[in-house]
Amino acid sequence: MISIHDLTRISDHEWEIPQNFRPDMRVPVRIFATRELLDQIAGDKSLEQAVNAATLPGLVGRVVVMPDMHQGYGFPIGAVAATEFPQGVVSPGGIGYDINCGVRLLASSIEAEAAAPHMDTLATLLNQYCPSGVGKDGVVRVGVPELERVLREGARWAFKNGYASETDLAHTEEGGCVEGANPAKVSDRAKERGRAQIGSVGAGNHFVEVDVVEAIFDPETARAFGLREGCLVAQIHCGSRGLGHQVCTDYVQEFQGAVKRYGIELPDRELVCAPMDSPEGQAYLGAMRAAANFAFANRQILAHSIRRAFEETFARVGARYTVPLHQVYDICHNMGKLETHEVDGERIKVCVHRKGATRAFGPGSPSLPPEYQQTGQPVLVPGSMGTASWVLAGTKESMLRSFGSSCHGAGRTMSRAKAKHDVRGEDLRRELEGRGIRVRAGSMSGLAEEAPRAYKDVDAVVETVCAAGIARKVARLRPLAVVKG
Repeated sequence: MISIHDLTRISDHEWEIPQNFRPDMRVPVRIFATRELLDQIAGDKSLEQAVNAATLPGLVGRVVVMPDMHQGYGFPIGAVAATEFPQGVVSPGGIGYDINCGVRLLASSIEAEAAAPHMDTLATLLNQYCPSGVGKDGVVRVGVPELERVLREGARWAFKNGYASETDLAHTEEGGCVEGANPAKVSDRAKERGRAQIGSVGAGNHFVEVDVVEAIFDPETARAFGLREGCLVAQIHCGSRGLGHQVCTDYVQEFQGAVKRYGIELPDRELVCAPMDSPEGQAYLGAMRAAANFAFANRQILAHSIRRAFEETFARVGARYTVPLHQVYDICHNMGKLETHEVDGERIKVCVHRKGATRAFGPGSPSLPPEYQQTGQPVLVPGSMGTASWVLAGTKESMLRSFGSSCHGAGRTMSRAKAKHDVRGEDLRRELEGRGIRVRAGSMSGLAEEAPRAYKDVDAVVETVCAAGIARKVARLRPLAVVKG
């Protein structure tokens, strides 16, 4: 096991495991964390996983790990690693099973105080229109030919079918569609698992949530994002459902043979990978991008369903509802993206693996819409259930120090099994509702898995990335209603 004593302190918020810590490391590991967060991180194998990740062929710069890090499959959750294109490897474990799991934020001008009497109705309609739970079908069912169009077009498919606006697409990472998707490389089993799940939340830590903008820290950026203090917003946190999970499963199995064929030696078989320019690497990239597009379409349909619930709630009570929920942004946190970054003074094309880490591009990035050119990208950091969430903005420092990346959430400190053992779902529900948070959950055991005590303090995580300069605070959100699987 790696201990804190093996780390070199760079600052109060930054630590490093040097490249010479182990002879097979190709790059150092940089960790953004306070000493207190490191004490929590050291309780699992995530530091060892970060060192293992630093052995992959083709890595450049350093492996970067966020303060919400915890143990995952192969890579720790919260890790960022870049491999040089095209000869560097791509690793499914460095992207994750829930491909393009991400967060979407919708904002309104509806004042929370005025909406308070109607929150029970809104929570019930959200639960009705946004199916959640293990294996639950979505609101859109398609045949395989139409599903393949979804896999190629992502949120653009939703736009063509009346579920999205042009602003929605402009305010979605990659415009809601990753180029290079290849549905032919997605297995029949994956397609069968996904074709009935478009427009569904799933289970685990996925949710639909209504929050109030509790505090604004950067008024100018908040105005650009369309956030108003005291007003309602809605968050979606979900991904590619069974389709993405099956894509990862398929290629983890396929790559067990690929590492042998290409003579790649690994300290952990969960790190299986293939060169990007190999047939196996190209197949995975095509399938991964297709799964990412499925996730974009999934969150877009859910956004449509949330708008429907808002419209019906306030129309039923005769409230004036003339301004629909506008999309602030939609970001991914389990993705492999081809991007150009400056490494050791040279701009090179790389595949950035972000697993449980979110893109945080700074001001002036050409991939951002015009209205965010001065502010930097919105960075959405949901808290654990019942705690605050944050809206941050990307910085120029993040481009130089973390491949344009930041944290993605609070990060677990307790396994789901232990949370279910220690927490009763019914008690947690009463506690949350006693604090004014409406809860709609299909499973009390599933609710217990996501208890706030199972997670790090999201405020401490956010303070860390902001103090390190890789993001800056814009607004803090407080939950009012949550729909869980």
